[in-house]
Formats: sequence, C-alpha cells, structure tokens
Amino acid sequence: MLKLEKISKSFNGTKVLKDISTTFPENKTTVILGPSGSGKSTLLRSLNFLEHPESGIYDFDDTKIDLSKPLTDKMILDIRKKTEMVFQGYNLFPHLTVKKNVMEGPVQVLKKGKDEAEQEAIELLDKVGLKDKADSYPSELSGGQSQRVAIARSLAMHPEYIFLDEPTSALDPELELEVLKVLMKIAEEEQSMIIVTHNLAFARQVANKVLFIEDGSVLFDGPVEDFFNSDNERINGFVNAMTFNDIE
Repeated sequence: MLKLEKISKSFNGTKVLKDISTTFPENKTTVILGPSGSGKSTLLRSLNFLEHPESGIYDFDDTKIDLSKPLTDKMILDIRKKTEMVFQGYNLFPHLTVKKNVMEGPVQVLKKGKDEAEQEAIELLDKVGLKDKADSYPSELSGGQSQRVAIARSLAMHPEYIFLDEPTSALDPELELEVLKVLMKIAEEEQSMIIVTHNLAFARQVANKVLFIEDGSVLFDGPVEDFFNSDNERINGFVNAMTFNDIE
C-alpha cells in the first residue's frame, strides 16, 4: 500500500502541492485528474522521487519516509525497485530491438537469464499486441506502438505500482485507443496503477478511484462513480468542459 501524509512541494517559492494526504490502493487503478498546472504530474513524479517534496510522510508497505529529511540513495533505489514510470516520450533505447528493450531491465537489473527474459519479453509483447514487432527497432514504430512497448517494458520489471504520466497525450485518437485498450486490460488483471490523464472517458472506464487536484490541493478523493455523479459545482464544471457538454 502506498500512502501520503501532508505532502508539500514548492518551486521557486510557489507551493505546487499543498498538504496532500491520500492512499493509492493495491491491485486497483487510481486516476489523477485536474486542470493544467494543478500539480498532477508533480504529484506523480514525487511518487518515485523524480521530484522531492519538502515535507510530509511517504509510506510504502509500512516503511515510512520523513520527507523533511534528506533522502538517501538507498531510499530512492528501494522505492524505484518497486515501481515503474511510463512517460509521454516512451524513452526506448533506439539502438535495441523492441524485444531487447523489454529484456534490458530484467537482465541488467533483475539479473534474469537471457533465455528467461526473452521468453517473458515475447509474452509481454503478445499481451500488448506487438509480438510481430519483436525484432523491429523503435524508429520503425508508430507512437502508439512505442508507448505499448514502454508499457511492456514496465511490466517486465514486475513492479508493485506502475505510474503513467499522460501516456497518450501525444497520440492521435486511433493510436490513443490502442494504448488505452492495453491499459484497461492490465487494470482488469489488477496491476496497481496510478495514471495522470485528461481523457475522462478512459478515466471513467479504467479507474477504481479518482483523485482530483486543483491548485495543488485535493478537491475530491474517492470512487470513480462518486466523482462522475458529484454535485460539486467545480467538479461538474471541469467534467462538462472536458467533455464539451456545455458547448453550444
């Protein structure tokens, strides 16, 4: 279980996360929503210490880290061994084939044998619909295919949680749908995921829990059904704006 207690983060004297407390349930998908600049990505990046909040308690599997104190390399490494981050930009190794991109972490970090890592890489590529691209290079893939490889690469590390920061924001609708279908399949398999997205239709389908952030604070923290049926005026305004319900 991953919990945050009163997490705060500032940039150049401006507080972008303000005493955020929440829990990210295991074997569930939490979607983080909110307007641009609300602190969503900063919160996600704080979960594996790409950003370092100045205060609060970070609690992972009952190991509590006081963020007001310096982080050690061991603390950061221990968290990153349990988590994987999927970025907007894929970050695939251009000189390696798709299969070897997926194998690289298990072989180099998990110290798996190459035969075992290769077999699992093929299985994972099949899961994301790209088994036929195993021997291709990243330059030969579409954006949607590249993102699916990045997801397979994350799964190969067997993380407790996968963090995804706007994983489809750079894709056109058809390619976006390819990736979203894969993520929904992974969610059904009860992989713990935390996803920042602007796609409310996807959020409604995939999320067990919604965390709505505005101006660095939590405005909503609860089940997805309650979010989309909220009588909160601000939440309704956000949903209507994102789904064009108020367009005339």
